[in-house]
Amino acid sequence: MDELLSVKAAAARLGGISKWTIYAWLSQGRLTRVKVGARTMVRASDLARIPQEGAKSPAPRRHEWQ
Repeated sequence: MDELLSVKAAAARLGGISKWTIYAWLSQGRLTRVKVGARTMVRASDLARIPQEGAKSPAPRRHEWQ
């Protein structure tokens, strides 16, 4: 059975990144959200692949003015 981590614990496990980065990755689909009651949890196995993919979130798209 895969370990479930809170967003705060997941951020700490990845070296103390911001919990908002974890939320951004959840909304981008880079991590899978697991709801336990009202809590958002993250699978530890999902965190293991983040360093392999590159930990940075993609840069926001800039609006091109014409």
